Amino acid sequence: MSKSEIHTSTRFLTVSMIGLLAVGSAFSADKHASAPAPKASAPASHPASGGGSHGPSTASHGPSTASHGPTTASHGPTTSSAGHTTTTSTAGHSTTTSTAGHSTTTAGHTTTTSTAGHSTTAGTASHGTTAGGAHAATTGGTHATGAAAGSHTATAGGTHSTTGGSHGPVAKGHTTVATKSGGSVTKRADGKVASVHDAKRNMDVHRSLSGNRHVVHERADHSRVVVDGHGRGYVQRSYSYHGTTYVSRSYYYGGGYGRAYYGNYYYGGVYLNPYYPAAYWAPAYYGWAYNPWAAPISYGWGWGGSPWYGYYGGWYNPWPVYASASFWLTDYLISQSLQAAYAAQAAANAAAISNAAPLTADVKQLIADEVKRQIALENAEAKTGTPDAASSSIQRDLTDGTAHVFVAGTDLDVVDAAGNECALSQGDAIQLTGQNAPDAAAVNLTVLASKGGKECPKGDVVSVNLQDLQEMQNHMRQTIDQGMQDLQKKQGKDGIPAAPASAQAAPTQSPIAANAPPAPPESEVVATLNQEAKEADALEKEASAETGAPVGEPPTVALGQSPDQVIAALGQPKSIMDLGPKKIYVYKDAKVTFRDGKVSDIQ
Repeated sequence: MSKSEIHTSTRFLTVSMIGLLAVGSAFSADKHASAPAPKASAPASHPASGGGSHGPSTASHGPSTASHGPTTASHGPTTSSAGHTTTTSTAGHSTTTSTAGHSTTTAGHTTTTSTAGHSTTAGTASHGTTAGGAHAATTGGTHATGAAAGSHTATAGGTHSTTGGSHGPVAKGHTTVATKSGGSVTKRADGKVASVHDAKRNMDVHRSLSGNRHVVHERADHSRVVVDGHGRGYVQRSYSYHGTTYVSRSYYYGGGYGRAYYGNYYYGGVYLNPYYPAAYWAPAYYGWAYNPWAAPISYGWGWGGSPWYGYYGGWYNPWPVYASASFWLTDYLISQSLQAAYAAQAAANAAAISNAAPLTADVKQLIADEVKRQIALENAEAKTGTPDAASSSIQRDLTDGTAHVFVAGTDLDVVDAAGNECALSQGDAIQLTGQNAPDAAAVNLTVLASKGGKECPKGDVVSVNLQDLQEMQNHMRQTIDQGMQDLQKKQGKDGIPAAPASAQAAPTQSPIAANAPPAPPESEVVATLNQEAKEADALEKEASAETGAPVGEPPTVALGQSPDQVIAALGQPKSIMDLGPKKIYVYKDAKVTFRDGKVSDIQ
């Protein structure tokens, strides 16, 4: 795979889709000590820079650590024995002072996680039903020993698990009825269809509270196809490398085609697919991204005229200055998530934001802390290029005693402690809370920021199953990777400090990516996604005719919408007529005309 292909494989993963600790705030171009080698299944070692001195420690992700002493995962100032360093972080600013002694302090809010739900073994063919009545399929395209091929398990709120063998709480007012074909339909209290399961096709279709559709099809060849209602999806296949099963996903998102790689890991009674980078940067680049810059910088994102930014302007604002790359990457992560959320809500014809819980500076600081942890984790993985699943999956987040924060990467319906169904959407922030049982198939998280309306209110405790939580971590890691690519292109420009020469080397392809089978042609993936969407249409019509329950609202296209919003509502056009400032998207039953990037006519 060429360097350009390495970049392409993660460029479009916003779903999606990264040290060296410094004593000082500047990175020396000729002094870069490597991070200590992590132990197997141990937390990611923390980057070091400036001639091998130690800096602030991040949350340890497991039972043991390769550092000099215990590390903390605080939400405020912490003192780390590993680095002899006291670090105080504010919104966008980080100051570091070196100490001479070994001290261990826990100065933040350290909380363990909690459970909500029940686990069953993967070897059964049990059929559990929950809020949405969705049925989870088997492991990511691979039927490993003990996994039940075709086992169907509904998840909290009707969200779609990607593995079998678990179930969560059922939302109030949800009822599930069997169909003549042997499948099932789950309806909400208002009588509308929440989800449909087709036992013969092994396909699940879920209608979220926001009105968007999510389709999961576990195919006979053990591949998986996932199609979202707003113009994106992927085809997943498994492969083996050195006796270990991995998963590749070929994504098609709004006209962009890319590929990503994942593990296939059994934890909590289910199979998880943790994200594994396709390529790794030089240690010096992770150190430059992790540690504070010489001085805070201001940066203009250029979002001023963007519809998504105007829509979420009262809910989110970027930091005015950036003390390190981790803060810049935090705003990158949030902005990418909100752009996807805007396209999704436009496709569902959602109402304006009301009663929202904004993304405050304190919440953004918590997200920035998670970004730093992910940078440190990827730096540790880069030592071998073959991540340890226990270290790189959410198992770490659930067992290290830290109240980790997750950012939603897709629409997700969940059930709160009172049994009410509520929604999460891209960019919402939730935090682990309570005690997590070892056999839990779902965990409790507290909502920190949401967008109002049908979304879960701030402070609500909701149950999220392990597969969905893993996908949230994947979304953060993939998007950070994309941000790391963009940041290297921008370093030394527009006020961003230049990275040292040793941090500017091209990434090295991981063995997992290098030994993956060739990616299918883009045309094949697009055709597959279109075919699956048609089958989902037919399945919903059958379910509605049999039960009398209405399915989701039809897609809406309106004047002033962007091309992304139209694609989100109608899918990819059959053809595009490019007439300079005027473009015409041709669909089977409609033509949509754009002028200067906005819908000006619909025929």
